[in-house]
Amino acid sequence: MKEKARIMDDTAMTRAIHRISHEIIERNKGTENVVLIGIQRRGVPLAKLLAEHTGQVEQTTIPVGTLDITFYRDDLSLLSEHPVLNGTDIPFNITDRDVVLVDDVLFTGRTTRAAMDAIMEVGRARTIQLAVLIDRGHRELPIRADFVGKNVPTSKSELISVRIAPFESENNVVVLDISEGE
Repeated sequence: MKEKARIMDDTAMTRAIHRISHEIIERNKGTENVVLIGIQRRGVPLAKLLAEHTGQVEQTTIPVGTLDITFYRDDLSLLSEHPVLNGTDIPFNITDRDVVLVDDVLFTGRTTRAAMDAIMEVGRARTIQLAVLIDRGHRELPIRADFVGKNVPTSKSELISVRIAPFESENNVVVLDISEGE
């Protein structure tokens, strides 16, 4: 795969996180009832960054959980006979809370649907909202993000790669051409 374009650097990612944080505060009229849940893998560090900034603005601590949707995917049988589990850790009650699911890229909507199914088994949230760093289009399900860092129109032969610590050494977002080398 060849890098086609760098669409966000660390500074742009930080700006998007700050803007989304303020939008979460505004939409929920504060953060008293808000919890953030990052979808494994790259949604987790994004949720932590959102919680850190939102907490600084509101001078409070925002609860953060992690959600593994592996067993809720509609393509589980296509993935692997032994899928890799990253773990769910939601150490707080979500019933009657405003849950903000956090993911890196919104594409078909299937990951979000699986995450909502998983959340429903944990408790009955008052609302479920979705925050994503990148919305690349190509929806297969009627799902939209409430908070978006950047809309990036893509072709199906492209892949969005969100590079973020602790998985990579630098924070950025690139478009990769997956048709290269075929």
